[in-house]
Amino acid sequence: MEQVSTENLLLAGSTLLVAGVLAGKSSHRVGLPLLLIFLLTGMAFGTDGLGMQFSDIHTAQSIGMVALCVILFSGGMGTKISSIRLVVAPGLVLSTVGVLLTALFTGLFIWWLSGMSWTNIHFPLVVSLLLAATMSSTDSASVFGILGAHKTGLRHHLRPMLELESGSNDPMAYMLTIVLIEAATTDTSLSVGHVVGELLMQFGVGIAGGFLTGRLTVWLASVYRRLGGAASDSEDPAQAVAMTAILIVGCVFFSFAATTALGGNGYLAVYLCGITVGNGRVVGHRGIAKFIDGITWLAQIVVFLMLGLLVNPHEMLSVAAVSLLIGVFMIVVGRPLSVFCSLMPFRSVGRRSKLFVSWVGLRGAVPIIFATYPVAAHVEGASQIFNIVFFVTILSLLVQGTTVMAAARRLGLVERQEVSDDHFGVEIPDELPTSLHTLTLTEAHLANSDLLRDLELPQGSLVIMIRRGGRYIVPNGRRRLQPSDVLLIIRED
Repeated sequence: MEQVSTENLLLAGSTLLVAGVLAGKSSHRVGLPLLLIFLLTGMAFGTDGLGMQFSDIHTAQSIGMVALCVILFSGGMGTKISSIRLVVAPGLVLSTVGVLLTALFTGLFIWWLSGMSWTNIHFPLVVSLLLAATMSSTDSASVFGILGAHKTGLRHHLRPMLELESGSNDPMAYMLTIVLIEAATTDTSLSVGHVVGELLMQFGVGIAGGFLTGRLTVWLASVYRRLGGAASDSEDPAQAVAMTAILIVGCVFFSFAATTALGGNGYLAVYLCGITVGNGRVVGHRGIAKFIDGITWLAQIVVFLMLGLLVNPHEMLSVAAVSLLIGVFMIVVGRPLSVFCSLMPFRSVGRRSKLFVSWVGLRGAVPIIFATYPVAAHVEGASQIFNIVFFVTILSLLVQGTTVMAAARRLGLVERQEVSDDHFGVEIPDELPTSLHTLTLTEAHLANSDLLRDLELPQGSLVIMIRRGGRYIVPNGRRRLQPSDVLLIIRED
């Protein structure tokens, strides 16, 4: 067998990465989710496209594991406790009970399909439930990516609820997948006590491990800043932020590995570690967040391109009909039924909100990664499971991913946000006792005078930039203001 040189690997990998990024630039123009573009790019370069060969399931699992750790940590780091406080209960119920019900309803439907003479799948009950379990969680990368691409707000705290659910429901789907693989490969019956015990162990150790490693990460970041005493004051600030960010990335993988070794759920630990770090006091937080955001995008691009290479599109044709039925059932019946059942105790969540949450049941990289586990475990029918999951993921991204905000508008859940949080790309050091804010002017603000010097602002506030349409204006006291001008204000804390 001819050995592939490092140079050829770098050539193929760099070409694929550049092609994916350039193709992704057109996502808004063609109306497709960005991550779907990366998936399709991988397929275009794969076996049935340009012929690039990749079929190593174990390597795919390892890459997927690393990418998922980064994605979940980033999602946790961007989750503010203040924003999810009101939706913690429904969000966690969706990420646990909702996932379980989705797997149960969809698994029973797949089992029913398997008994039909006209279908080409014949899965026993356990394997049917296994197939459903791999697809039972919403994909955090897809949800974060699609919601983050739209600056429009959502009513009733729906955005933090959906982000909390998508960031915390992968552990439940992972546990169900592992337990059902064990049942399918060892010919042992499922014991309710065994399953409950495993879940309690995984979640208990995962929660403890996540919070402990999160606190450890915050402490280590502060220790790094103090090392060297006065000598650290002369350290290049950019280098300090970069090194702190690298230290945090190391702690992310430590959190996953240590928690998994102790019998807990590493994915849950990583997400909770991210929440702890994101809400802790870490010097250079903004720079670190940008660094993490960059490697998160890299992780998402790599994993979607890799999964696109892994699939052979011609093999999906044999299961296209049944995959379409399963996908439509999940979108129209399975997900909505599980959402309405899960949120039944929460009367504050209205019917329109439940319908929207049902529609944002996006599948993505995580279900496909989980679908590689049956293949690696040599479960009977594993290749069909993988192809069905891949087909359903594409269907979900095409149908649901392209209509998320349209559904929100149709249900009357869109909320206009007058305040922008982009801060014009300006950053200030975290050490300074100041903060940046933006204010969009209205007629009421200019009722008495349109001069900047006459504008009433809180004490300790200073306008440092004005945005008018696509122009940026340096302010002075004699500057005349107009409605819809956006002011960038620095304020003493």
